[in-house]
Amino acid sequence: MSAGSRLRQGLRALFAFSQTVDYGLASRYLSGPLLEAFQRMLVSEQLHSLHVLRLLQADAVPSEDLAVAALLHDVGKSRYPLAVWQKTLAVLVTAFLPPLARRWSAGSPRSLIQRPFVVSAHHPQWSAEIAAAAGASAESLWLIAHHQDDAERWRDHALFCELQQLQAADDAN
Repeated sequence: MSAGSRLRQGLRALFAFSQTVDYGLASRYLSGPLLEAFQRMLVSEQLHSLHVLRLLQADAVPSEDLAVAALLHDVGKSRYPLAVWQKTLAVLVTAFLPPLARRWSAGSPRSLIQRPFVVSAHHPQWSAEIAAAAGASAESLWLIAHHQDDAERWRDHALFCELQQLQAADDAN
């Protein structure tokens, strides 16, 4: 992700309080416990997920599984919500001190400094766990769990193309 994209993402998160979340769009794909999980995310994360979904919709009508994955791929971040400064710290340290970022990602989410790195590393799995408990399909769960993987690793998987679409939309946001 480019520095400009990261800056836009940070500004959107900073001013998320002034935005309205389109729960109508989210509820087209999420109901009951899935919608409740979505609503537990920070407003900035909800807005990001809706942006990801809208990008997917701009290209074609996404499958139900892909739409659910777009909306819930970051729901694991609700376990340890991050302040904007923590997200910024993670971006900067990852860019300039990758060995330190890797070390802190194995740390404790209870540490204010290590938390953003732990959340970044583990939120795909946490997201899949939360979505599974809320009743998401196996296909949605797979997309959520692997949304940060190197997609090429999954070239032979049946959901490879959808994983690439999800990653492209996520990276563009």
